[in-house]
Amino acid sequence: MDYLQTYNFWKQNVKDKQLSLQLEKMSQDNKAIENAFYKDLEFGTAGLRGIIGVGTNCLNIYTIMRTTMGVAKYMQNHNMQKVAICYDSRIKSKLFARVTSNVLNSCGIKTYLSNDCAPTPFCSYMVRYYGCALGIMITASHNPKMYNGYKVYSHDGTQLLEEPSYEISNIVNSINPFEIKTRSFNYYVKNGLVEYTDDNIIAAYLKDVQKQSLNKIQPLKVVYTPLNGAGYSLVPKNLSQLGLDVIVAKEQGYPNGNFTTCPKPNPEKPEAYTIAKKYGEPIKADLLLATDPDCDRVGAAVLHNGEYVLLTGNEMGALLCDYVLSNLQKQNKLTQDHMIVKSIVTTSLASQIAQNYGVKCENVLTGFKYIGNLIYKLEQQNKGKNFILGFEESYGYLVGDYVRDKDAVLASMLICEMASVYKAQSTTLIDKLNELFEKYGYYKHVNVTYEFAGADGNKKMKQLLSDLRKTPFVKVANLDVVSYLDYQQQDKYDLPKADVLEYNLSNGGSLIIRPSGTEPLIKAYITTNRTPELNELDIQNIKQFLSQYFK
Repeated sequence: MDYLQTYNFWKQNVKDKQLSLQLEKMSQDNKAIENAFYKDLEFGTAGLRGIIGVGTNCLNIYTIMRTTMGVAKYMQNHNMQKVAICYDSRIKSKLFARVTSNVLNSCGIKTYLSNDCAPTPFCSYMVRYYGCALGIMITASHNPKMYNGYKVYSHDGTQLLEEPSYEISNIVNSINPFEIKTRSFNYYVKNGLVEYTDDNIIAAYLKDVQKQSLNKIQPLKVVYTPLNGAGYSLVPKNLSQLGLDVIVAKEQGYPNGNFTTCPKPNPEKPEAYTIAKKYGEPIKADLLLATDPDCDRVGAAVLHNGEYVLLTGNEMGALLCDYVLSNLQKQNKLTQDHMIVKSIVTTSLASQIAQNYGVKCENVLTGFKYIGNLIYKLEQQNKGKNFILGFEESYGYLVGDYVRDKDAVLASMLICEMASVYKAQSTTLIDKLNELFEKYGYYKHVNVTYEFAGADGNKKMKQLLSDLRKTPFVKVANLDVVSYLDYQQQDKYDLPKADVLEYNLSNGGSLIIRPSGTEPLIKAYITTNRTPELNELDIQNIKQFLSQYFK
């Protein structure tokens, strides 16, 4: 069927009143119909993510039911029986979690459901705690309020990799959501097919988080904002148990999927700290912490010379690498078998730090599931404790193997601990970062995104990437391309094929280009490693060059 036929099919079958009204509202808007129905929202290696609304290309109860029935059939094919389900603070997250549970329960599959919105890493923890075959997290991470999503985790708490994702996707493609029949949520609760989380699992999770601590937290003034997300409870609770009572920004202190005070709830963005800064400035707080809505990523703005300086994910990752490795070395707990893990788009400063401490640095593809999968592989070889730390430039960090995803509850603790230890030495995180730059080189990293929304944007994005693959850059701005690597074709590294293009440049830096796995974006990762002044000049030239190409 074309998009108009699919639209009419939905009009005939949708029973939900709110979605029916949306269908009627778009009846005279052909472009809106096309954008909503020109394709099915694809279940891929990043699960689902889309705008909440009516249509095959949006998140709604029917696309959730269709996907979940695909998951249920996959589970039946593999004799799987239990699923952990979590949800964040987004609009309809709780509803989507219950719809997901209903469909699974209708197939005789037991579900363990978080009794409140919860961090994504808690879902990873639930999977292993309850011995589940899969986990499902309803979240759209840091996207604006109109988005939601659906991520699936494997039995070891790692987000699904390619092979099972493709298998589920093929099953989903054969399912008509309007043929799915379920009973009420309360019916399944009464019949023992739904079990809620309790205080015991929360206590166990926080205990495992706190095991990763390396030093006692010293006195520190911290303002925390969960950005109206799922970190609102566990982040302050964990820090309080360790003796640090943080000030929570009230306007953003409780779950609210409308994100009224922060339309872009992304801790990478300076505007995410506007409210926290109002609380921090009068008391000269040492740190402003912000976690994204599903609390798997955390950012920090540091008071330095009277101003709040927002650290990038690469900078904080480098600081954590040095802090964790140096403390383990002092405690005589570090060996040459230990390793840190980072994604290919994450700073190579981490590699130098690892080398300095005599440990390995492994590179994996973008996506924390690849870090989680490496932990699982090590565990299968009885080498799980070799993993020390993993991180991505997008503010995601993990120390230890108690979960298999980035964890902002843990990272918030370690950032506070690290900052407090350095404060006791009359040093800020910025001072420490400058020490690392002086020792290893002045690395500068900038990420740029280019949006291609709707059906027309999707076509343009695919065409641009196809053209770039056929005719790679030989120069980027005024810099020569020294080497080029297409990760769809490469055999240099033992990594899965990926839609990633890497250019190493004559200034010693690099440019990496890839499409987002969850949004209609092309992402560009720029790295330079010269003097601060030349870094800024190179970055401006490269950004101008890219804006012309992707305009």
